[in-house]
Amino acid sequence: MHKLFTPFILLFTTLAMSQTDPRIYDIIDDISAERIKKDISTLVDFGTRHTLSDTVSSSRGIGAARRWIKSEFSTISKDCNDCLEVSYQKNFVEKGANPRITKDVWIVNVVAIQRGEKYPDRYIIMSGDIDSRVSASNDYTSDSPGANDNASGMAGTLEAARVLSKYKFDNSIVYLGLSGEEQGLFGGKGMAKYAKEKGWDIIGVFNNDMIGNIKGVDGIISNTDFRIFSEPVPPTETENERNMRRFYGGEVDGISRQLARYVHKNVKTYMPEMNPMMIYRLDRFGRGGHHRPFNDLGFAGIRIMEAHENYTQQHQDIRIENGISYGDVLEHVNFDYAKKLTAVNAINLASLAWAPPAPKELAIGGIVAPSAKFEWSKVPNAVGYKIYWRDTTSPTWDHSRYVGNVTDFTLEGVVIDNFFFGITAVGANGFESPVRFPNKIIR
Repeated sequence: MHKLFTPFILLFTTLAMSQTDPRIYDIIDDISAERIKKDISTLVDFGTRHTLSDTVSSSRGIGAARRWIKSEFSTISKDCNDCLEVSYQKNFVEKGANPRITKDVWIVNVVAIQRGEKYPDRYIIMSGDIDSRVSASNDYTSDSPGANDNASGMAGTLEAARVLSKYKFDNSIVYLGLSGEEQGLFGGKGMAKYAKEKGWDIIGVFNNDMIGNIKGVDGIISNTDFRIFSEPVPPTETENERNMRRFYGGEVDGISRQLARYVHKNVKTYMPEMNPMMIYRLDRFGRGGHHRPFNDLGFAGIRIMEAHENYTQQHQDIRIENGISYGDVLEHVNFDYAKKLTAVNAINLASLAWAPPAPKELAIGGIVAPSAKFEWSKVPNAVGYKIYWRDTTSPTWDHSRYVGNVTDFTLEGVVIDNFFFGITAVGANGFESPVRFPNKIIR
């Protein structure tokens, strides 16, 4: 019995690794532009969602918006037999915390957790922002529709929850509505601190901020380009880790950069019509987003957004000036494009939620040798491992070799000096962890 069973497992693993998973295509097809449009329209109809706006009204202000988002998550949960744990996470911010906090305010996030079956305490997070603003950052009474910035990201997060809640996963997925972004990233700060205090093992954070515009202020129109922003190394790295990078490399191989590469590779596999642009920056030049507070605490996090922004439609009072229509209104959102970027998130959430964890340790050696040696820690539920390598100037992992269910391997004929290396754990379903960059040296 054992002799027959082992070859079957090996055959299944080989097939799983060499083929795409049809469920990923089903997820892509299930994302609805119409539902995204409906959700964006509902969020716009709250008038303003400014962090300091009305919290009592049932039809206007951020209070009404976040209650509606929570009710939508609850409805999704009801449809999947209570598969989502829906709650608020909130933090009190005092007047004067920065110039944009002109009165005491509760920053309230909406959280929906789809608990994993094997690793319930490991989380992959998709977030969108609830709040909006106009030209004056402290104007919390004027109409501020925030259709693209960032009802699009929030609607995408709701839609991903609707589609992915139909599946069972090994790891937990968190669908997150964050507040206070425009006033100083307060929602992300509060949620990241909460996750740290609770000991969450976060696989990564997908911050979605503006995923609905295809016409840039420079005149470029594209419904396939999108950007993935990621920082090079965590700000929490130790002095010893910084010193090691001088001798062994890794200045563009932090955990957030590996997450960006994972998304890039998955999109190229399942959505080849899309053009993912990896931007080697934390965020846009001199600016920030809600993944940054997670990065600040040592978590992997990236920003997924449109490639061609239109600044006349961001943080603007609604007006016509010199023949130009200003304002972040519904008519500027391309819902089919928002659908595509929602699918980008959904397939990567699913892939990571179905994958085993990455090895905690990867040791590498091979100094003055015609080969590269590897030793790594075993991962429960992994059926094998895949070694990746690339030229030191390449942005992507271009070469790989599946090495089976072992914990050490030597790549013969590959000189360690000329490449960067990493490893993933592979599940029986063929899904892989993010790449683990070497964190130990074999002497």
